[in-house]
Amino acid sequence: MVGVRVEMPSSQPLVLLREEHGGRHLPIWIGTAEATAIAMALQGEVPLRPMTHDLLCDVIRALGVVVEHVNITKVEEGTFFAELEFDDGTTVSARPSDALAVAARTQARIWCDESVLDEAAVFIGEDDEVEPNPLSPESAERELSRFREFLNDVEPEDFGS
Repeated sequence: MVGVRVEMPSSQPLVLLREEHGGRHLPIWIGTAEATAIAMALQGEVPLRPMTHDLLCDVIRALGVVVEHVNITKVEEGTFFAELEFDDGTTVSARPSDALAVAARTQARIWCDESVLDEAAVFIGEDDEVEPNPLSPESAERELSRFREFLNDVEPEDFGS
């Protein structure tokens, strides 16, 4: 996960995912509350009282299971779908924003179906090197800078089917 930002002029938050071994980036527009929850987790901020995603992670731990990974499973008419996959084989359907907020808190890996990348991903700097640690602050800032340049001429509708 590269990070979360608010795109102007729409003031719509989005989360940006980057392909681990490739140049594709997956922008997913999300709600403000979810953007805040993801950003706080990525920055290591702990709220005074648990937010909903913190509560969910506490329940998961209390039940003795581990989130193995989050999977972005499909995109239909611009709407993304995801699942939480647990170490006991259980799979739970989730909105991508909620699944990513949980992943950020549990350090679960984020997977994405190839079909989703084929349909909704964009290339940013095809000749750029893939950073070894996409979560490092320096890497995230470089990726966001390139993505901001790209987004100057694009609208959310451009990523729909």
